[in-house]
Amino acid sequence: MEVPRVENTDNQKKAGMHYGWVVVAITFATLLISAGIRSMPSILMLPFEEEFGWSRGGISSVISIGIFLYGLTGPFSAALLQKFGIRRVTVLSLAVLAGSLALTPLMTSLWQFEILWGLVSGLATGMMANVLGVTVANNWFVKRKGVVVGLLTASAATGQLLFLPAMAKISIEAGWRTSIYAAVGVILLVLVCVAIWMRNHPYEVGQSPYGMDEVVKPAKFEGNIMLAPLHALRTGLKNKTFWLLAGTFFFCGFSTNGLIGTHLIPACGDFGIPVVTAAGVLALMGVFDLIGTTFSGWLTDRFDSRKLLFWYYGLRGLSLLFLPYALEAGPTMLVIFSVFYGLDWIATVPPTVRLATNEFGKESSGMIFGWIVVAHQIGASAATYSAGLMREVLGSYTVPFLTAGLLCFFASIMALRISKASAAIQLPQH
Repeated sequence: MEVPRVENTDNQKKAGMHYGWVVVAITFATLLISAGIRSMPSILMLPFEEEFGWSRGGISSVISIGIFLYGLTGPFSAALLQKFGIRRVTVLSLAVLAGSLALTPLMTSLWQFEILWGLVSGLATGMMANVLGVTVANNWFVKRKGVVVGLLTASAATGQLLFLPAMAKISIEAGWRTSIYAAVGVILLVLVCVAIWMRNHPYEVGQSPYGMDEVVKPAKFEGNIMLAPLHALRTGLKNKTFWLLAGTFFFCGFSTNGLIGTHLIPACGDFGIPVVTAAGVLALMGVFDLIGTTFSGWLTDRFDSRKLLFWYYGLRGLSLLFLPYALEAGPTMLVIFSVFYGLDWIATVPPTVRLATNEFGKESSGMIFGWIVVAHQIGASAATYSAGLMREVLGSYTVPFLTAGLLCFFASIMALRISKASAAIQLPQH
């Protein structure tokens, strides 16, 4: 479809800071808070065991379903964002998320936790996952797109980690219910910011996408919002690059939020490390993730994405093999692990997005990447449940950590199997 264009305006020429950066800042905060909420069950696991008598495996199964739905929502989220706009979809998702959290302190049974966190929270946060960041980057940026994708991806992973220490402290000092209400307050604050300042496309403020000279009218979404993602999936399933990207992302999810994001705090508890201290380790990891993933976006604009993925997965595998030793050795070794692992936490996203965009085109990349994220969350879901189950059976997390490390080495080899043609397209012209 030919995209309508209009001539550049005087306002565009006189404009100072591009409004796209305001949208990026709001999206950054939204993804950070959404992901932080998604990670809260890791600090609730032990209190729920004590108060309700629920098993580690039972709680992990709820988190596992939430993680899966968080990913499954992605492709349909991409279609909804194109159809109804970023602001409207995000406001609705934040409102639903706040409602599900507000009801959580009233629950008394595991099935209620399943509905509120496995179903409702999983779907609501899924609407504000990495696909939102990719949509913002595609709508607002031509240049610096890799950096923007890296920054917004980092916000999601960093939110999971930076949010935890404060919530853990509130939970210990005032109870887990108070931490839930505090999270609801933060969600409502972000919702107001999105409602007031978020914009769907640069055309709405009379600007061109960053790096383009002409103001471009957004193309109207064509097709059914339910069928379009399924059509994108059918296209992807016929493509070798899609299978390789989805396969590597399965192992990415298995080795990050499904395993470390969910089980590192309980694993620290097995060695007598306090919850607040363990949450602090994750927070430090989040700081370095912000640095590493943003830098990964910069690298993605300049180097072969296949080779970047090879190094990212390989180095992550080494860090996971080191983790059981770090837990036994104490806080100093854990800090070393958190720095090393944090730099690589989700640095895989910018090169994966770039390869998907090159292979399938800008208009389809959001839904295609959404399906790749589904594979990521299936891996995360599998790790969440299997690690909790193995902890019950074996009495430790050593086997899940070592297994994830070895799977990362396999993912690094898969990355090199992606065609050179797909990687060559993404290299910028200098």
